[in-house]
Amino acid sequence: MSTNTDLNRQDRVLKASLTSTVLKNLTFWVFIAIISGVLLGVYAPSNAVKMEIIGKTFIDIIKLFIAPIIFLTIVLGISGMGNLKKVGRIGIKALLYFEVVSTLSLAIGIITAVVFTPGHIDKSKLQIENASKYTSAPPSGFNWGEFFMSNLTLQVLVAAIIIGIILNYSRHRVTVVTGLGRVSVWVFTGLKYVMYLAPLGAFGGMAYTIGKFGLHTLVPLIKLMGTVYLTMGIFIFLVLGAIMKYYQMSIWKFIKYIKEELLLVLGTSSSESALPSIMNKLEKMGCSKPVVGLVVPTGYSFNLDGTSIYLSMAVIFLAQLYNVHLSIFEMLTIIGILMVTSKGAAGVTGSGFIVLASTLTAIHKIPVEGLAFLLGVDKFMSEARALTNIIGNGVATIVIAKSEKEFHPPE
Repeated sequence: MSTNTDLNRQDRVLKASLTSTVLKNLTFWVFIAIISGVLLGVYAPSNAVKMEIIGKTFIDIIKLFIAPIIFLTIVLGISGMGNLKKVGRIGIKALLYFEVVSTLSLAIGIITAVVFTPGHIDKSKLQIENASKYTSAPPSGFNWGEFFMSNLTLQVLVAAIIIGIILNYSRHRVTVVTGLGRVSVWVFTGLKYVMYLAPLGAFGGMAYTIGKFGLHTLVPLIKLMGTVYLTMGIFIFLVLGAIMKYYQMSIWKFIKYIKEELLLVLGTSSSESALPSIMNKLEKMGCSKPVVGLVVPTGYSFNLDGTSIYLSMAVIFLAQLYNVHLSIFEMLTIIGILMVTSKGAAGVTGSGFIVLASTLTAIHKIPVEGLAFLLGVDKFMSEARALTNIIGNGVATIVIAKSEKEFHPPE
C-alpha cells in the first residue's frame, strides 16, 4: 500500500514538473500564438487585421537590438582574435560560400519550376492585385551605392569591422573591450526579456496575414505554393543537409536546436525578428564570436537562399502563365541576372517585386504586369523564404566556423 502511494506521489510530481516545463517553454507559447492567429484570421478577419500593430511593434522592438548586437559582436570578436589576416579570410570565404550556394539555389528554383510547371493554370481564375508601383518604372539595373545606403545591417557591419581593426592597434584596447563586454551583457539581457513577448509578435503577424489575405486566395495558386514549399524543403534537407553532413553535423538536430527562432519567423514572416537570437544561439552552439559576427549579418544581405529560390521560380511561373518559351541560354541569363539583382532583395519592403520587375524587363519576353498575379499570394510564401534564409545563414556560419577551426561545442 505504501509502495503504491509513493508511486502515485512520484507520478503526480513528474506530471506537475512536465506541465511546468511545457508552460515555461517559449516555443510552446509561440506555437499556440500562431494557431490562435490563424483561427482569428479565419473566423474574425476584420478583427484579425487590427492585430497588425502587435506584430509590427514586436518586430520594431527587435530591430532596435539588431544594430548594437551586430556592432558589439563584431568589434569584440575582431579585437579579441588578434589575427587580422584570419578575419579577412573569414570574410572572403563567407562571400564565396554565399555566392556558390545562392547560385545553386537559383538553379534549383528554375529546375523545379520547369519540372512541376506551376504556371500551367487558367489565368482567368487568378486574383489580380495592383502592381503599378512595381511595374510603372522598374529599375534599370542594380545599384551598389543605393543597396549599401538602404541597408543598415551592412552599414553597421562595415563600421564595426573598421573599429574592431583600429582597436587591435590601440593601446586602450583592454579598457575599451572590457567596457564593451559589459554593454554586451546588458544588451543580451534586455533581448532575453523582450523575447518573452515573442508569442504576441507571432500572434499579431499571423492573424494579420490570414485576416488580410484570407485562405481562399491560396486556392488558384495552390500548385505554385506547393512547388515553392517543396523546393525549399529539397534545398534545406538535401543541399544544406549534405553540406552539414560533410562537416559531420545533422541538419535535423540544427533545426531542432533553433526551433524557437523558426516558429518566430513563421509567425512574423520576418527573418529579421530572429536575427539577434540566432546569433546568440550559434555562439552557444560553439561558433566563435568573430565568425558569428561576420557571417550572420553579411548573410542577411548576401545569402538569401529562400529569396533566390522564390525569385527564380516566380520568373519561370510567369513565363509558363503567359506561354512564353525560354531557351536554356535564356534560363542561364535569368540565373546570371538574379545572381546580382537578388542581393538587392534584402532589408527593403517590396524589394523582391522590384527585383522581379527589373529581371523581367531585362529579359524582354515576359510581361512585367504578371506580377499582379503574385501579389495576393506572396505573403503566404514569405514564410518559406524567411525560414529558408535563416536556416541557410545558420548553416553558413557553422560551415565557416568548422573550416576555420573556430567551432568549439560546449562540453
